[in-house]
Amino acid sequence: MTNRIQKGDLQVSEELDKLITEKVCVDIDVDPDHFWNSFNEIVREFTPRNKALLKEREELQTKIDNWHKENKDFDKETYKSFLKEIGYWVDTNDDFEIETTNVDEEISTIAGAQLVVPVMNARFALNAANARWGSLYDALYGTDMISEDGGADRGGAYNPVRGDKVIEFSKNFMNENFPLSNGSYQEIAAFQINDGNLEITLKDQTKVSLAEADKFAGYSGDVENPKGILMKNNNLHVEIQIDREDSVGKDDLAGIKDILVESAVTTIQDCEDSVAAVDGEDKATVYSNWLGLMQGNLEETFDKGGKAMTRKLNPDRNYSKPDGAAFTLPGRSTMLVRNVGHLMTTPAILDAEGNEIFEGIMDAMFTITIAKHDLLGNGTFKNSRTGSIYIVKPKMHGPKEVQLTCDLFAAVEKAVGLAPLTAKVGIMDEERRTTINLKECIKVAKDRVIFINTGFLDRTGDEIHTSMEAGPMIRKAQMKQEPWILAYEDWNVDKGLQTGFKGKAQIGKGMWAMPDEMLGMYENKTVHPKAGANCAWVPSPTAATLHALHYHQISVPSVQDDLKQRKEANMDEILEIPLLKEELSKEEIQAELDNNAQGILGYVVRWIDQGVGCSKVPDINNVGLMEDRATCRISSQHIANWLHHGLCDEAQVLETMKKMAVVVDDQNSGDPVYENMAPSYDGDAFKAACDLVLKGRVQPSGYTEPILHAQRLVKKAN
Repeated sequence: MTNRIQKGDLQVSEELDKLITEKVCVDIDVDPDHFWNSFNEIVREFTPRNKALLKEREELQTKIDNWHKENKDFDKETYKSFLKEIGYWVDTNDDFEIETTNVDEEISTIAGAQLVVPVMNARFALNAANARWGSLYDALYGTDMISEDGGADRGGAYNPVRGDKVIEFSKNFMNENFPLSNGSYQEIAAFQINDGNLEITLKDQTKVSLAEADKFAGYSGDVENPKGILMKNNNLHVEIQIDREDSVGKDDLAGIKDILVESAVTTIQDCEDSVAAVDGEDKATVYSNWLGLMQGNLEETFDKGGKAMTRKLNPDRNYSKPDGAAFTLPGRSTMLVRNVGHLMTTPAILDAEGNEIFEGIMDAMFTITIAKHDLLGNGTFKNSRTGSIYIVKPKMHGPKEVQLTCDLFAAVEKAVGLAPLTAKVGIMDEERRTTINLKECIKVAKDRVIFINTGFLDRTGDEIHTSMEAGPMIRKAQMKQEPWILAYEDWNVDKGLQTGFKGKAQIGKGMWAMPDEMLGMYENKTVHPKAGANCAWVPSPTAATLHALHYHQISVPSVQDDLKQRKEANMDEILEIPLLKEELSKEEIQAELDNNAQGILGYVVRWIDQGVGCSKVPDINNVGLMEDRATCRISSQHIANWLHHGLCDEAQVLETMKKMAVVVDDQNSGDPVYENMAPSYDGDAFKAACDLVLKGRVQPSGYTEPILHAQRLVKKAN
């Protein structure tokens, strides 16, 4: 049983009350009693509005369901008229530009990789924050970016053959993006700073310079024997690190030991899809880690190879400008925090009637209050140098829900003594009602918005659920090639550029889900900067370093200028429902069920049994995929759709679940704390996975959270 403390109308879990009293409200001019009294008022004010908007979601979905039942054959114009008639589509032609101020350059003007990480895991949170800079040599050496052909194996001790390939790739990257006036980086013998200019000596003693002198940004060490040469291209830095005593540097003609790449410019510390936080104890961990990041004192000690290692936040980096003046660059990513959406409630705090309060309201109060430590300079470092707090808000359905978020942030600012508009909002475009009303959503938040992005995973889950009654959906693997999703991706960029995001805010794209397949990412993820996105999600610090190379190769502002001239994406394509158009064989149906069931089980078993909200889960072909609730939402809604339309039946689904449980058990055989689902099939995790499918059609918007949270609480209680 949770121990609770009475705070006005609220019954607060002991862990949260202790956190507020002993840590959060220290040195921020917010008394704990004032915090709870203010939060009481906020809960009373915003709970009815939140409930009303959720009721509106349900009413609209019911109308859409009934319309599809009555209109099996329909034309697009009739469908569009219906969506407008019921208030699902709020048409707008108003021209405006966003007015957000005090935005850090990492968000407003620097295009680069963006990490998303569960803030509940301190080690991962620290790794992500520190991923502002990454070793290019390490990222290449340890991944499939470098072929193992010709004796370049990456296992075991250092392999000089592989090392040579890494160095060759890296120097070619420098040749392409920081070319010399003559010669190549392979020929460099020494660097010197001469009268504020970078002087480069080649092996034949020829003196050369950079072809573009303004790309030389600074140095570390002394002018005659610099330890680091700092360069800048497309607003991103690269540092050539020099050490002739280093094991790598001693064999390099110029003494180059590594090339350090500015990598994850921004990081989303996630309280939502990638965490499994279901009660006061879990939420206290989430908020404690966010507090540690804002104060700069978060640490985590762990065992690695039999040695105890302590991870902490990296300091800023010190350099000299070409003229010798000292300056620093941030050593850490600029951090945003993703709050929970409007749907979920939490037993962490109960209201006057003993009901769970909305978790999104709680997240706003806690994460904004905690971030005040950063604004007051209470910590070792600064996250925002412009005095802003960056909150990503997911799973909002349309402009009214964006308005609720903006009003909630304003109420929290007032309660904890922050200037109006301190808390900025990132709008995740991942529900269909937000997509088609995106311009109106942006307009509502035009003085707070710093971010829009396409969350294609949740967006696909919502696409299936919204049109559940229209018919069976195409196979999951085909979804990415459908007209609606391609138009949706373009529409998001179009609306961002139309409303003045260039140079003011981020336009983001989604995740590369295969953390072990970095060559594939490198070959494919150029599509995101080429699409006009100035940030895109990556699954690891290594991936951030490799994806950063794309932003040197592609100038996103130039791409955005070109895209402003194109024809706007087609709404008819966005509203093209991805219905199955051919008849599938029994074998094809079973293969699809196998794939979806395996993905659901592989994710859910760790979520329920171990409280892991995001992890690398081997798929049916043993390819590791980063899974979170969004991927689970797609798979569960897809099976629920086919089940509803008779492509399979409940007996077949349950038989498939049991068959795939055996596969997942085998894939996890090396995990000492893993609990097998087979042969009993009666555990909490297996039950949750089955419920996600069998009850998927009646879940709010097809979300997985209600079932996962309920079953995780049962597991914790047991």
